[in-house]
Amino acid sequence: MAISDIICRVNAKFRYKASHIPPVSSSLPIIMSFQVKNVTTKPFDGQKPGTSGLRKRVKVFQQEHYTENFIQSIFDSIDAKDKTIVVGGDGRYFSPEAIQSILRIGSANGVGRFIIGKDGILSTPAASNIIRKYKAYGGILLTASHNPGGPNNDFGIKYNVSNGGPAPESVTNTIHEKTTTIQTYKVIDAPALNLSKIGEYTFGPSKVSIIDSVQDYLLLLESIFDFPLIKSFLDSHRSDFRVLFDGLHGVTGPYARAIFVEKLGLPESSIQNCVSLPDFGGGHPDPNLTYAHTLVEAVEKNNIQFGAASDGDGDRNMIYGKGAFVTPSDSVAIIAHWANVIPYFKRQGGPKGLARSMPTSKAIDLVAKKKGIECFEVPTGWKFFGNLMDAGRLSICGEESFGTGSDHIREKDGVWAIVAWLNIIAAANADSPNKLIGINDLLYDYYATYGRSFFSRYDYEEVSSEGANALVAHLNEALKTGSLNNTTHAAESTENKFTVSGIYNFEYKDPIDNSISSNQGHVITFDDGSRVVFRLSGTGSQGATVRMYVERYVPSEAGPAELRRDTAEGLKGLIEVALRISKLKDFLGRERPTVIT
Repeated sequence: MAISDIICRVNAKFRYKASHIPPVSSSLPIIMSFQVKNVTTKPFDGQKPGTSGLRKRVKVFQQEHYTENFIQSIFDSIDAKDKTIVVGGDGRYFSPEAIQSILRIGSANGVGRFIIGKDGILSTPAASNIIRKYKAYGGILLTASHNPGGPNNDFGIKYNVSNGGPAPESVTNTIHEKTTTIQTYKVIDAPALNLSKIGEYTFGPSKVSIIDSVQDYLLLLESIFDFPLIKSFLDSHRSDFRVLFDGLHGVTGPYARAIFVEKLGLPESSIQNCVSLPDFGGGHPDPNLTYAHTLVEAVEKNNIQFGAASDGDGDRNMIYGKGAFVTPSDSVAIIAHWANVIPYFKRQGGPKGLARSMPTSKAIDLVAKKKGIECFEVPTGWKFFGNLMDAGRLSICGEESFGTGSDHIREKDGVWAIVAWLNIIAAANADSPNKLIGINDLLYDYYATYGRSFFSRYDYEEVSSEGANALVAHLNEALKTGSLNNTTHAAESTENKFTVSGIYNFEYKDPIDNSISSNQGHVITFDDGSRVVFRLSGTGSQGATVRMYVERYVPSEAGPAELRRDTAEGLKGLIEVALRISKLKDFLGRERPTVIT
């Protein structure tokens, strides 16, 4: 059964009316009086969006005409006349003003209908679902994902296409081209629309549907996971399996309350920091061991068996229990391994394919090989997964940057991954009546079956562009000359020796559209199967960010003592060698990374 059919049946069962979107019809009342203004402007430099959209400091977007220019360039690049556009975001600072600009400019450009989350709130996964469910032409998402918010921090505008996924380069390149030549933008001369009340409205020539931000997404998850099984497990283990979700004051707070408290019946104490705030409470809404310290501290202090956090816009996740941290690479591999207990995949006869981004550890590759499933290695960027999903060749995928998802939508989905883990734990315990199965039990079982890919990422944030480019030039020279090939390097603090087997710059040819993506990151490989990846990241708004990914594989035959070592201990020697041969500290002028995950 197609997912759209499943969702329709669930909708019919619940008869939820507030978020029902009636079709655009010529019989609807014609237009209030309105006036379209053409505002003279001039181009701004640097309005080139990536797959994560255009991200800059709030003060940049607050410049006169800056935001309006970019919005008009979006509408100049797509054919949205009489079409439906979804609008929403993570509620970060400057979102209300930007939404009103989208309404005024979009309406002036002929948009037939806007679907907007109440108060302008839609998590990125929820927005992807809305675009797909209501067959919208596309969506404009106001988010800078996991980056901090507030008047002195980040804002972002992102365009998603009709499959619910990020716009491909053909669209983002066109948007950028339009920003370089724009001379005027169109606006409707109309008062601001109240976004706090669910209902149907008219705005200039456009219709506006303000919907419940949560309900459609909750219905989607109920069609995917075994909620009765999860609830039964949680009810029977209230004393020895406690749950804590940390929203980091991002967009997922209302979603968490609906799922964990209202649907699964957990106490209010099972969620924290779940009030969405425009500055994310002054924190950094990135679910990792550094920035999600409020979760880590509470889990350790209160002996919580299952903790989880999501990021600012809800597309990332972290799984963390008392004495148990799951790397994103291991998380997606374990979900793939246990996919048969999730109703959505069971109905399909199992996953159709698996995939990971290139820097992500090869843990999921081992699952694919054992199960005889096609597996893909793609560049960083969810759009590459979307192409494979639309072609019916991919079901489960992940990125090491705490992004995990499936083909239920076309974005990564933090809350989906968290509920997937609860579904897996509930199913594992259904077959274990005498022993409580927790996070570490699932990890150790996975290692015993497949071996372990010790993995860590070092982030050097807001370093000088000159230093970052010098590092890249150094790696390019090693690639060109082969100067590192077959060289052996001994770690100073361990007995490990690593011999370089090669170096390459990752290039990907998309098997669906045959597009080629080059210069996706330098990979140094070693003869024991270890590898180190260096990439410049484009998700920040200021300076350069260099990421170093370190992976060392240990086979299952090594035994429990070796497989269960601390990650930092397992990688110590390789990290020393990677820093030495890359000369990273010299180029970046940093002794320590900003974040280690």
